[in-house]
Amino acid sequence: MIFDNNFKPRKRKYDFGWHSRQRLPHLDAEEWTQFVTFRLYDSMPQALLDKWRTECASDAQFRKRIERYLDAGMGECFLADPSVAKIVEDALKFHAGTKYLLHSWVLMPNHGHVMLTPLAKMHLPDIMHSIKSYSAQMANRLLGRSGQFWQHESFDRYIRDRRHFNAVVRYIEMNPVKAGLCDKPEEWRFGSAYEKSLPIR
Repeated sequence: MIFDNNFKPRKRKYDFGWHSRQRLPHLDAEEWTQFVTFRLYDSMPQALLDKWRTECASDAQFRKRIERYLDAGMGECFLADPSVAKIVEDALKFHAGTKYLLHSWVLMPNHGHVMLTPLAKMHLPDIMHSIKSYSAQMANRLLGRSGQFWQHESFDRYIRDRRHFNAVVRYIEMNPVKAGLCDKPEEWRFGSAYEKSLPIR
């Protein structure tokens, strides 16, 4: 795991470095641990995000507003269906260990959090596209619907140091508790805290 930051803006699509896809800055870096929030297409209006972006005095304040809104469970909340959540869980785990290290994750009713480290030569946008594309196709089939499933752009943030890493693990695993969905993180079926609580076989 690397915690040093010497990355520059990328010049071409498949270079590593800083880039922006739509409105947000992203760091694409091999072997660089990332905290990613991805959400359902109807979980938050874009106009509200744009409004908060101009109102908030800091990135931290902006992110807190987003977190509170998502935790309120807006939209159709497809991930509240255990069958749909299982599809996304399987997609998260499918390339874990071969394309990235999966450190911590949770699936909330309308969004998910994951902390992962892309392995050598692996691009974060490609990893997230694979997870979201497959899970969207399978979930839509299960739900008997078509059209957009995920919001196209995710929120991602690189992990600065070990303290930040540990804080993000706590945040991810405590998210269902904070949102009032359970009393203890290990009680929430679709998350790494639940998996840690299972007996070793």
